Amino acid sequence: MNILVLHGINLNMFGKRDPAQYGTATLAEIDQQLQTLGTTLGAQVNCFQTNCEGLMVERIHQAHTDGTAAVLINAGAWTHYSYGIRDALAILTIPLIEIHMSNIHAREAFRHESVLAPIVRGQICGFGADSYLLGLQAAVSAVKTA
Repeated sequence: MNILVLHGINLNMFGKRDPAQYGTATLAEIDQQLQTLGTTLGAQVNCFQTNCEGLMVERIHQAHTDGTAAVLINAGAWTHYSYGIRDALAILTIPLIEIHMSNIHAREAFRHESVLAPIVRGQICGFGADSYLLGLQAAVSAVKTA
């Protein structure tokens, strides 16, 4: 089972950006934790990060034909306004899990709204890097029960 993990804008700066909010784990460390858990769960984890919205949409389009069974997405700030990413995800017929390291509902008002929320299976936020691991477990479970 192939699980695609999408990391959005500015997430390559994990470990450097606002450690009080996002912790000190780097994106490479998070990806490694996902790979390790994926092996345990019987899933192949493919991670992709970009700061370019068009590249993110193209990677989502690729998921239509590359055997992706589920998508975990932390779209970063795009969560709150990118209808392009939302529309690309909405075309997929596989489980979609939205994740955030911080609790977006306890932050600034503009972060409370997710344009992705209406189209995803569920949303996991506020658990730091563990949000990714919880999301991966949810994705694998969703694929197995589909």
